[in-house]
Amino acid sequence: MGVVSGGKVRGMAGADALDQGRRSFQGQAWADAYAQLAAADRHVPLGPEDLERLATAAYLVGRDDDFAAVGARAHQEFLSRGEVERAVRCAFWLGFGFLERGDQARGGGWLARARRLLDDGQLDCVEQGYLLFPGALQALLEGDAATAGAGFDEVARIGDRFGDPDLVALSRLGLGGVRLAEGATTAGVALLDEAMIAVEAGEVSPIVAGIVYCAVIESCQEIYDLRRAQQWTASLTRWCAAQPDLVPYRGQCLVHRSEIMALHGAWPDAMEEAQRAAERLSAPPGRPAAGLAFYQQGELHRLRGELIRAEEAYRQASQWGREPQPGLALLRLAQGQVDTAAAAIRRVVDEAADVASRSRLLPAQVEIMLAAGDVPAASAAAAELTGLADGLGAPFLAAVAAHAQGAVLLAEGDPRAALAALRGAWLAWQDLEVPYEAGRVRVLIGLACRELGDHDGAEMELDAARWVFRQLEAAPDLARVEVLSDKAGAGAGGLTAREVQILRLVAAGETNKAIAADLFISERTVDRHLSNIYAKLGVSSRAAATAHGYQHGLI
Repeated sequence: MGVVSGGKVRGMAGADALDQGRRSFQGQAWADAYAQLAAADRHVPLGPEDLERLATAAYLVGRDDDFAAVGARAHQEFLSRGEVERAVRCAFWLGFGFLERGDQARGGGWLARARRLLDDGQLDCVEQGYLLFPGALQALLEGDAATAGAGFDEVARIGDRFGDPDLVALSRLGLGGVRLAEGATTAGVALLDEAMIAVEAGEVSPIVAGIVYCAVIESCQEIYDLRRAQQWTASLTRWCAAQPDLVPYRGQCLVHRSEIMALHGAWPDAMEEAQRAAERLSAPPGRPAAGLAFYQQGELHRLRGELIRAEEAYRQASQWGREPQPGLALLRLAQGQVDTAAAAIRRVVDEAADVASRSRLLPAQVEIMLAAGDVPAASAAAAELTGLADGLGAPFLAAVAAHAQGAVLLAEGDPRAALAALRGAWLAWQDLEVPYEAGRVRVLIGLACRELGDHDGAEMELDAARWVFRQLEAAPDLARVEVLSDKAGAGAGGLTAREVQILRLVAAGETNKAIAADLFISERTVDRHLSNIYAKLGVSSRAAATAHGYQHGLI
C-alpha cells in the first residue's frame, strides 16, 4: 500500500510538472519549460507530443545533446503509434540540427531515414516539402541558383497547399536568397521581408523564427543594405529580449548588434556585445557562429590600435571556422608588414568567387595595394568594386566604392577628380551615420585640398577627422592625422606644405615607397616632390635636405 501511495504521489508530482512545463512552453519560458518537462519525464515517460516540446526547449536553451536524444525518442514514439508523418517531421529537425552544427554524417543519416519513410509509405504530406528544403539550400550555397530556385518553388507550392506557415516562411527565405544570387535585389529583398513579416506576426515556430531572423540579417549585410539590417536587428533584439533563455540565436543577435553599433561609432558598446556573444556561442557544446563574434572583437581591437589583442581575436575566429581576412591583412598593414598584408589579400581575393565575398575584400585590397605602391592593382580593385556597387544599388557599398576610387585617383596624381569622388563618399557616410569611415574620407579630402594648394581647407578637413578619431579612440588613425597635419604652411626656402611634410618623413628615415604609402600618393609623385625640394634648397641629397630642415626649424 505504501508503495502504491508513494507512486500516486510521484505521479501527481509528475502531472504537476507536466502541466507547468506545458504552460511554460506556451509562454516561451524555455529554461523553465525544459526543467519542468524533464522533471515530468523522470516521473513518468512523456508521450511523443510532450517529447517534441522537451526537445524544442532543449534546443532553444542550447542543450544540443539533449535535443538530439529527446528528439530521437519522440521520433520512435510516433513510429510506434503509426504516425509516420510526425516521425518524419522529428527526423527532419534532427537532421537539420546536426547539419547546422557541422555534423554531416548524422545530419545526412536522419534526413535519409526521413526520406525512406516517406517513400516506403508513398505519403503525400507537407513533410515532403521539408525534405526538399536542405537540398535546395545546399544548391544555393554551391552557387547553383537555378536548381535552388526550382527546389524552393516546390517547397513553396507544398507549403501553400498544406497551409504550413513554417514551410511557407522557409520557402520565402530560400527564394529571397536565390533572387539575390541572381542579382534581382529588389525582388529578393521583398521575399525576405515577407518571411520576416510572418515571423513578427508570430505565425511561425520559434526555431523557424530564429532561422529566418539570422538568415535575413546576414543577407541584408551581404548586399550592404545597412538600414534594413539595422531594422531587422532591432526586431531580433526585441524578440530575444522577450525570451531571455534563448541561446542559439541570442549569441548571433549580439554579433549583429555589435556590427551595427560599431558602424555607428559606439565602439565600447559594440565590444561589450561582441564579448557577450563570444561567451554565449563558445560555451560547450560551442557553435560555429562564435567565429563571427571573435572576428568582430578583432576588428574593434585593430581600429583602436590594440594590435596584440586583435591578432589573438583573429586567431580565435579562425579556430572557430571564420576566415580572418581581410581583418588580419589590415592588421599586418598596421604593423608595417606591407608585403605580408599584400600577399594575404591577393590570396583571398583570388579565391573569392561570389559577389558578397569580393565586395567585402576589395576595399581592403585597395588600401593595402596603395600602401604597397601598386597603384594599378589598387585601381583595378576599385574599378571592380564600383561595378559591384552599381549592380547592387546599395548606398553603403556605393560609399565604399567612391571612397576607394577617390583614394586611387589621389595616388594617381589627380586630386581634382579625387576630390569629387571623396566628397560624394563623405556625404553618403554622413547620411548613413557612419562616423569612422566619414573621418577617413575627410583625411583624403584634406590631402586632395593640399595637393590643389588649398592649405586652409586641408587643415580644416584634417582637424575634423582628428576630432572624429579622438571621439572614437581610433589611435592609429589619430596618430596618422597628427603626422599629416601641418599648421606651419609653407616653409623656408619656398617649400610648400606638402614638401615640408615629405622633408620631415625623409628626415625620419622613410623610403620613397613608405612615404607614398603614408600620404596615399605614388612613388613617382614623391620623386617629383623631392626633386623640387632639392632644387629649392640648393642641395642634392637626402642627407643635405635633412640638415637644411633642422637648421631652419622645419623638422
